[in-house]
Amino acid sequence: MGAVPTEKAPPSAQPTARRRAVPWAIVLLWLAVVALAGPYAGKLGDVQRDNIVDYLPAGADSTQVARIQQALPGGESTDLVVVYHRDGGLTATDRATAGRQIADIAAAHRLTGERPPAAIPAKDGATLMYPLSSTEPGVDNDARAALVEDIRERLGTEGPDAGLTVEVGGPGAMQSDMEAVFETIDGTLMIATVIVVAVLLILTYRSPFLWLVPLVVVGVAALASRAVIHGLVQGFDLTVTSQSAGIMTVLVFGAGTDYALLLVARYREELRRLPRPHDAMVAALRGCGPAVLASSGTVAAGLLCLLAADLNSARGLGPVGAVGVVCALAAMLTLLPAVLVLLGRRVFWPLVPVHGSQAAQRRSLFAAMGSSASRRPAAVLVLGTLLLGTLALGVFNLPGSVAQEDSFTERPESVSAMRTLADAYPERSSQPISVIAPTAGADEALTEARATEGVVAAERGRSGDGWTAIAVFAKDAPETPGETATIKALRAGLEDSYVGGPSAQQIDLEDTNTRDSKVVIPLVLGAVVLILIALLRSLVAPLILIVAVVAVWGAAMGLGGLFFGPVFDFGGIDPGLPLLSFVFLVALGVDYGIFLMHRMREEALAGAEPAAAALTALRTTGGVIASAGIVLAATFAVLMNLPLVALVEMGFVVAVGVLLDTFLVRTYLVTSASLLLGRRVWWPGGLSRRAPDTTPTDPAQRSSLAGV
Repeated sequence: MGAVPTEKAPPSAQPTARRRAVPWAIVLLWLAVVALAGPYAGKLGDVQRDNIVDYLPAGADSTQVARIQQALPGGESTDLVVVYHRDGGLTATDRATAGRQIADIAAAHRLTGERPPAAIPAKDGATLMYPLSSTEPGVDNDARAALVEDIRERLGTEGPDAGLTVEVGGPGAMQSDMEAVFETIDGTLMIATVIVVAVLLILTYRSPFLWLVPLVVVGVAALASRAVIHGLVQGFDLTVTSQSAGIMTVLVFGAGTDYALLLVARYREELRRLPRPHDAMVAALRGCGPAVLASSGTVAAGLLCLLAADLNSARGLGPVGAVGVVCALAAMLTLLPAVLVLLGRRVFWPLVPVHGSQAAQRRSLFAAMGSSASRRPAAVLVLGTLLLGTLALGVFNLPGSVAQEDSFTERPESVSAMRTLADAYPERSSQPISVIAPTAGADEALTEARATEGVVAAERGRSGDGWTAIAVFAKDAPETPGETATIKALRAGLEDSYVGGPSAQQIDLEDTNTRDSKVVIPLVLGAVVLILIALLRSLVAPLILIVAVVAVWGAAMGLGGLFFGPVFDFGGIDPGLPLLSFVFLVALGVDYGIFLMHRMREEALAGAEPAAAALTALRTTGGVIASAGIVLAATFAVLMNLPLVALVEMGFVVAVGVLLDTFLVRTYLVTSASLLLGRRVWWPGGLSRRAPDTTPTDPAQRSSLAGV
């Protein structure tokens, strides 16, 4: 689009001392924020909680078991299994070594039980296991990790004979290995995200300086968001896990960079039209501000809908993510404009937008795409819809819920030990089912548990505060259909008791995520639709955008079904993946629809015919939407480098969904639907009933969005 004729700035736009002082005041204000927030942002890791109960449903049986266990004498127990194995059979020396090592551990640590740990030999004579339980760490994650690490060091002190393997497994060891992964998430994720965003900004702006500005500003937003979250934890006991903190980092960098791309693109065009950077920035903010506000509003509202979830980790993620998005919005609409105005045109070097110049004329890829869609919009819409529907069929190939031992992309020692036990002890589970019964009825509960079908043994454990722990061993391996049936039978037969443990937790996670999806998904859709109606003054346009993003989510999940098992060799999907990916794809994906539709409405209000408005909107917004989509997809793809299956799956689904939304749905399907509907896309607003006023409005509204 050619440049709009230059105009002399009106007297009200002439620079004044007060106006020149505003950008400096904003920068100084943010410097104060950084100074105040810095110490608290660094302490966020200290208040993150990764205990089992923080990832469980609030009202589930397994959650009650975990909480009551923490209140029993000695606090929460750390349950471990030391596994000795030699192919071909254990020797007498092996058994003697095992006895000495276990005695050393018992002498060094406070183990539960009245008797020393007893060996349980496998029938094939090749494996020996020692179940251990200690209340020494309590609920302190660092103390638990130290206990597991010390036991592993003691087991390696004697240097077992060649061929003898010694591993530490059990729920306590697996939780320790999981926490070791969580400790690396913040640093790894931050570094990888910064590198990815920096590279993409350099490629987008082709400037040695400009890319640094949004990167620094989004870094300030990330620091501020961490400080705010720390304050919410202190003031309202908000649950923040390593997972939610990591996702917040991705959201801040992804959404913040998107907003920066939109604002900078509009600002560049206004600099060609207006002589002073201050006036150009004011015009840019007026032009794209409503779309950016609505975009951030949909993301924040969608995330806050997670407060209705029963799953503790999902419910905590809602406000954590919303705070990140709001901080990104605040920085991009205040600090970024102030810095750009102070730096002036020279920040765009070597491609400086000179006042009165025209943008380089080159054939736009998105103009070509729009032309192809306009020739046969019905065919394009049908073919695109069929493609998304075909991809969505892949959901039928999705594996079941991932087992705990398959939660890592790289097998830690605890998982290796569990697999050794599963092969060596097919007649019984090595992982107990935890039953918490009222002490007054503990004997009856123990008898009932032993009589339950599928149970091979049950032992009475600690008592306190009116509750007694019972360890129940099933005949089937952990997280198999047989053990699941045993857990359900125990819950049905044991009145006034709670049945928990790792396998029961997985069952509760699946049930709760199903329930949460039925509650949260309608809330998300409702919140997003209301925001779209308020922005677009229409019912039809919001419906188009909502249907489009839901179709994208289905196709992205279908691609997950085609990749998770066959390509990535994952044993299952995280139970929370469908709900969380839906929230992210709907809330984030509708952003690009907002940018496109808002520009389309602006063109229509200025007098463009429906077809021209749709094609102009695509041509002028396509480039920046593509850049923003690539940045957002790349930031979520960073999650795929982490060693947890749940985060890899989340990163994959959201990244491919954003790319589908950017290059297929916005470019072809939404444009084609708009071309077919014409003015009816704005029904029941005024644009649908009469031709708009063709008298040009404010020049700022008539300038090109360039990318917005």
